[in-house]
Amino acid sequence: MSREKDFTIQTLGPCKIHSPIALSREYGDSMANYVKDDEFILYDIEARPADPRKTYRREELLEKAGPREMIYYNPGHVHAAVVTCGGLCPGLNDVIRAIVRCLWYRYRVRRITGIPFGYRGFLPDFATPVIPLDPAVVDDIHTKGGTILGSSRGYGDRIEDMADAVERMNLNMIFTIGGDGTQKASLALSRELKKRSLKVAVVGVPKTIDNDLSFIQRSFGFETAVAKAVEAVESAHVEASGAVNGIGLVQVMGRESGFIAAHTTLAINDVNFCLIPEIPFDIEGDNGLLAHLKRRLENRGHAVILVAEGAGQKYVSDENGNDASGNKHLGDIGLFLKSRITGFCKSENLTATLKYIDPSYMIRSTPAQPNDSIYCTRLGTHAAHAAMAGKTELLISLVNNHFVHLPTYMAVSRRNYVDPESSLWRDVLEVTRQPMRMTNE
Repeated sequence: MSREKDFTIQTLGPCKIHSPIALSREYGDSMANYVKDDEFILYDIEARPADPRKTYRREELLEKAGPREMIYYNPGHVHAAVVTCGGLCPGLNDVIRAIVRCLWYRYRVRRITGIPFGYRGFLPDFATPVIPLDPAVVDDIHTKGGTILGSSRGYGDRIEDMADAVERMNLNMIFTIGGDGTQKASLALSRELKKRSLKVAVVGVPKTIDNDLSFIQRSFGFETAVAKAVEAVESAHVEASGAVNGIGLVQVMGRESGFIAAHTTLAINDVNFCLIPEIPFDIEGDNGLLAHLKRRLENRGHAVILVAEGAGQKYVSDENGNDASGNKHLGDIGLFLKSRITGFCKSENLTATLKYIDPSYMIRSTPAQPNDSIYCTRLGTHAAHAAMAGKTELLISLVNNHFVHLPTYMAVSRRNYVDPESSLWRDVLEVTRQPMRMTNE
């Protein structure tokens, strides 16, 4: 079994303390149950008739998330910290609220600390006061966008300094809410604390609005992002269809993965060209975007183009390195397309009106919609249960509609991308009726 498919969860030690949460040990008694450590689900659920049945090794199975009957920590001794890192995303406050309320009401933990402005909040350089958290502080934060703790990119490389801060604060539980860079740093921090023989549970809640972390069915904020992107596309379609040769151009988030653009396309059915990072396209030539756009305008009199921010980077690649989170700086494909399409229409003596909409920061800062808010609440609650049971170096994930414990190193081992051969992209092609390929090769 390769390490890539090892789902074994790290623990701090045996659980010897009875949980203060009263649940049932038995099934069939119409009462909510504890989750046992021998409850697992399969990751790969594809099957064919006549395939031989098999037995599974522990490392092949995903451990179910949820409250355990026996826990590792004495609740009265717990000092927990919560930190939000990276860019904003709908649902951050919902996750914070769920963690705090579960620890406080279910486990009677009374020391919960918010680390301000991401990992920099651990560092003495900035001398930023921490934020005490309790139910009164988080009571209504789920109705607001952003994060009450603040967020920032970077500083995840200062592992020793962060570990020093954890020691000084006497923390024994850390919840990291963030994406790929955040969770890589949380894994390194956990390993540094382990080297120092410190028993600290480090539990992550994956936050990536692009939905691009591996082994995760969907990340929180994604559904809200799609819903808000649909509103932008709807506006673009109204503008385009109300003008002679009207063109609506919308840019949405999606640095390396085009899930938001693909799902938005399916949700509204008004997109004629969906451009994502995984599918290359040419601008010029008989099979390029401009030629197909001209034919669309001649046939239907209007068009809507939806582009993910990471698409077409061969035309706008920025050589200025990476941002503080390690993400490559992107060129602005939306503005590039706006300029090239406008110039093309003039060169073809084609009367056209183009309206460009980029709702990215409006999407990031909006409060979570109900489905996402429910999801965030469950993610945060499961994170609290995992930490109290002494589980560490893991993320809370949804896999095959079950909440599970996922080793952090697996989630950050590679990105999740839209598969050009998947049913998702096939459905996008059916909705847009765009060519399967828009390249001249």
